[in-house]
Amino acid sequence: MRRSDLGEFEEIVLLAVAALAPGAYSVSIAEELENETGQTISTGAVHAALQRLEQKGYLSSYLGEATQERGGRRKRLFTVTAYGGKILHDARSVRNSLWNRITPAELSKMGLDFSNS
Repeated sequence: MRRSDLGEFEEIVLLAVAALAPGAYSVSIAEELENETGQTISTGAVHAALQRLEQKGYLSSYLGEATQERGGRRKRLFTVTAYGGKILHDARSVRNSLWNRITPAELSKMGLDFSNS
């Protein structure tokens, strides 16, 4: 069992940073999460999660180059640290282990057969 303090929203933000690397910043992460979940995600919520994840040592950040599209402002870009990668791997292992223990017949009995979706 993993021993982390990673919340569900933090986990998907951490995954989005990994998926968007090396161009992950708060606006691109919020847009990616909206595309994937179909839910509205505020950049403020993403920004708060990014700060928590960086404080926990799961992410690191640096300022990118200034761009004209942002009026000369620089973006804070995020990358997953080795420790953050380990936490993601552990979370995935737990989820996969639990999913693998549920047989298709059990899912069907529970009305949770998603094989056709």
